[in-house]
Amino acid sequence: RWCAATHAEDQAQDLVVQSINAESMYRQWRDHVRSGLRHVQERRGNVFRATEHFRVYSSGLVPGLLQTEGYALAVLRMAAGIHDMADDDSADAAHARVERSRIIHEQGHGFVVVIEEPVLHCQVAESDAMAAQLGYLLTVGALPAVSLGIIPMRARRVRWPEETFHVYDDRLVSVELVSAEVTVTQPSEIALYMEAFEELRSMAVYGGEARALILKAIEMLV
Repeated sequence: RWCAATHAEDQAQDLVVQSINAESMYRQWRDHVRSGLRHVQERRGNVFRATEHFRVYSSGLVPGLLQTEGYALAVLRMAAGIHDMADDDSADAAHARVERSRIIHEQGHGFVVVIEEPVLHCQVAESDAMAAQLGYLLTVGALPAVSLGIIPMRARRVRWPEETFHVYDDRLVSVELVSAEVTVTQPSEIALYMEAFEELRSMAVYGGEARALILKAIEMLV
């Protein structure tokens, strides 16, 4: 009614969604990890199973969906330290993350993943774990359901690197900030992330060119 009175009918759907989800849109990491890191991994299980098309952009780390257990353990141990967790369940959380990621082998789901080339060189784990992770990218990038794109450092950019975000179909976006995870459900905002993703994806290389960048990163570990 207010939108009609102010001649802003096109904003009605956004306002309805915003009012319903206002409390859950912004959740600080300290609240997320209060029940343990494993709980964080298991929390999105239903969203994963209900999603047909995953779009993932990461500027800092190998995305969780493509992580090996060794790499995930190193990342989650780092997270436990950052958040001063007295009860470090990072090993259980890493296992849960890998189990959750088996969805990439299930029918009915498609994955478009775009990462920045520096992700391949960001040594968050020991060399052996990094080599295993990079080798896994070669394997998983060849799966029919997975499109793995890498934005080369020398690419002519049409958009600057963004914060890591995940798009679940066209109904939900999860954005990872330093202090919190933001859940976006407003259609107009989701559209902005979809547009950003397409622009980022257009700068990436795929197939043999992507594999060459991964192999180069593996060689630099030696």
